[in-house]
Amino acid sequence: MVLDLNSPAHTLWKSDLYRMQLEAPVPIPILCDDILPNRPAFLGQDYHGAISHVQASKLLNSHENGAYLVRSSRSANGEFYTLSLKFNGKIHHYKLYFDPDGGLFVREKRYDCARSLVADGLVTMYIELKAPLILQRLTSVNYHESPYMTLTLNKRKLRALSKQNALNKNLFANSNSVDNIPLSQQILGQTLPEKVEKPHVFKLTTFKGLNWCELCANFLWGFTLQGQKCEDCGVIAHIKCSEKFANDCIPDLKFLRGVFGIELTTLLSAYKAELPFVVTKCVAEVEARGLTTEGIYRLSGFADEIDAIKMALDRDGERADLSMEKYPNINVITGALKLYLRILPVPLVTFEVHPRLIDSIQHNDVDLQVSSIKHALLLLPKPHYDTLKFMIQHLNRIALHSPINKMNGLNLATVFAPTLIHHPTNIIPDVRSDILLLEMMINKCHDVFLK
Repeated sequence: MVLDLNSPAHTLWKSDLYRMQLEAPVPIPILCDDILPNRPAFLGQDYHGAISHVQASKLLNSHENGAYLVRSSRSANGEFYTLSLKFNGKIHHYKLYFDPDGGLFVREKRYDCARSLVADGLVTMYIELKAPLILQRLTSVNYHESPYMTLTLNKRKLRALSKQNALNKNLFANSNSVDNIPLSQQILGQTLPEKVEKPHVFKLTTFKGLNWCELCANFLWGFTLQGQKCEDCGVIAHIKCSEKFANDCIPDLKFLRGVFGIELTTLLSAYKAELPFVVTKCVAEVEARGLTTEGIYRLSGFADEIDAIKMALDRDGERADLSMEKYPNINVITGALKLYLRILPVPLVTFEVHPRLIDSIQHNDVDLQVSSIKHALLLLPKPHYDTLKFMIQHLNRIALHSPINKMNGLNLATVFAPTLIHHPTNIIPDVRSDILLLEMMINKCHDVFLK
């Protein structure tokens, strides 16, 4: 591919940003030889105690750019220190804070010592001085116009995405034929999952080696916490560029730490599935050998066996063995399923929809209750709606065997209320209303989820 030399991407791309980082001034600590009894443990000899900005400027003026010292200020009242730094021939003063858990910081970044903070700050200040036009245009170039993305390190990534897109188009084009749907989806009665918009989960990250922003293609300068990285798909960006990404995160399994405790939309996007396999595998085992087990879901299995199932599902995924030969006690399967649902970061019945559902059961007329519940559930994200529907229909089948298993709709609702419904920490839960809601959903599931 030949890059158009007049394209916006080419005029923006500046490989010398890395060279600018190397050219930036280096930190020159101005040391204090005096013994200061009140010197903080997290500051070294670059701390000069309670000196004024005039005294600090005199100490720094005779030195090169990059010279710095730390002092205390009378106006600080112990809330912060002052970093005095020489850059571009001028003396600058910054409020310097200390977090016992995170270290020294001026803005959002944390450092283990003042020298590291100054080194990183000098690089940023130098690039802002030498390349202001590039910084102004950081987020103006389209992701796909980036020469970095199209020409260098991410060729394989783009080829893989193109191949997957072509495969998806082919599958959707032939989805009317059962022969073209994977056997696992035929068994579960699933079709190919719809595309779900998902925001990136960016986290401030320290990168090793040379890295570039995957939005604007510019170098990520600095020594620590140079940019953001999506925890779900691994995309890398400048802090400012990360704010420009669309909700187009496609989670990559290699970035997921198991399946338990992973947000539902993230998990289903990564596995390209409609339902979490933890739920479908456990439900399949329960319906195969636990429908008539007395106290099913009410009785608890052994904690160590439940932990073993959790580890197996986290490690082996869909290949995990939950068979009777491996786990003859069906109660450990139900325990693992309840654990999975209980520790979802966003509960199956989301905080936003839960109040509407509680309002729905305040009506005196049953038909109006069912209609209100049905419409409130439509406000759930699709992954939550589909999984909740699957679970409620399963619990309805359990309740149909209540003369034998002693688990009717009320008993099941009592067990699952704290599992499917969570409450914010500042709200006292109305457990009775939650139980009545779930009981109604279980007993009337065919009406609640009727299309």
